[in-house]
Amino acid sequence: MRRIIFFGVLVVFLAAFVFSPMATVETAEAQKVITWKSQSHWPMASSSYRDSLVAVAERIKERSNGRLVIEPHPGGALVPGPQVFTAVKQGMLPIGVTSSAYDLAEVPIFNVVAGLPLNFAAEWEGVYFHQWMGFEQMVKDYVLENHNMLFFTDKIYTTELSLKKPVRTFEDFKGLKLRSSGILQKYLTSIGAAASMIPGGDVYAALASGMMDGAHWGAVQGSYSMKFYEISKYHLRPALNVAATDIWLVNKKAFDKLPEDLQEILVSTLEEHFWLRTNQYIYLESLVLSKIQKEDNVTLITLPPEEYAKMQKAALKIWDDVAALSPECAEAVEMVKEFNRKMGRLE
Repeated sequence: MRRIIFFGVLVVFLAAFVFSPMATVETAEAQKVITWKSQSHWPMASSSYRDSLVAVAERIKERSNGRLVIEPHPGGALVPGPQVFTAVKQGMLPIGVTSSAYDLAEVPIFNVVAGLPLNFAAEWEGVYFHQWMGFEQMVKDYVLENHNMLFFTDKIYTTELSLKKPVRTFEDFKGLKLRSSGILQKYLTSIGAAASMIPGGDVYAALASGMMDGAHWGAVQGSYSMKFYEISKYHLRPALNVAATDIWLVNKKAFDKLPEDLQEILVSTLEEHFWLRTNQYIYLESLVLSKIQKEDNVTLITLPPEEYAKMQKAALKIWDDVAALSPECAEAVEMVKEFNRKMGRLE
């Protein structure tokens, strides 16, 4: 009898909890679907639109059991491509992917994020700088404190030129008409090229018409996805830089409104994506390079060490110009210099 009475009381207690207003609110909160619109600066043709924005959206939807849905949109679909930073900051978009090269005036540290010219020789060096030397956390803190947004690097990758004309020496850059952006545009102009920024969707037409002699859109994989090799038959190495050109931004107010478990899913997914996407990008670079050499008759040109040294020497003035922009920039530039000293590339 006592056992029957005990279980009866337990059933009543559980029923009262399950059907209490608080339990109902918590259950509704757990089942609520939150939809965020997101836009990238990439056109839909870009490989990164699919492999970064769409891939992250699918992963988050799966991990949240459909409770957090990121609706992906290509560059220009909701706001002009270069205005994603402003749209996320103002809350027009809760999350977005943009190029760190677009907002250099408003966020001086982005000059280092977007990649000082001739900063590193390989992807692993950029990863080490961001994750082991502390640069990633420095930028996260700065963006949160000054712009009330969460910052995540999409990937570390090289920026390399695809060209209609061969470049075999430092002097061959003089007079080249190149599509560029941000600090690399400034650098290429400083060494004699005519570098200008045009939207990604217009680059193919500019190459086809003769307006441009070459362009950078990531490296091999990016240029291939944009069909540049239908026109440009030369690919140049070493990289103009190794950097976190593509970045994720999350509006802090929108983030704070998410349930705690969805906050954790969003942050952990974006942090994991950095490693997955960086590794994937390195693999795809090798794969696509082999493909364009065989199928598109593209010639890979690798500048000799003495020409690379000339390029890096010319870049040092821009490094110092960036260092003068803010205390954060000065600290970050010194970190890049110290890394290169340890690697024996600078005195």
